[in-house]
Amino acid sequence: MRRLILLPAMFGLAACSEQTERTYTVGELVADEALLSSIVTKCRNNPGELRDTPNCRIAEGADGKLRLQRMRQSLGG
Repeated sequence: MRRLILLPAMFGLAACSEQTERTYTVGELVADEALLSSIVTKCRNNPGELRDTPNCRIAEGADGKLRLQRMRQSLGG
């Protein structure tokens, strides 16, 4: 009987829990520069809260990777 009461309560609590933002990979962000730009802009506009989030750290890494790729191309490498 207790299980019948606990099961709907657990589902109700799970439905009310905060939605987590999808975490992207460096490869995904390098491939989609518009998404990368929006994440970097959002992170730089609110560094106090977002600086240490996974997406901000990954976006900074992807941004650095793209900059290095562009420098290599411009130097003929």
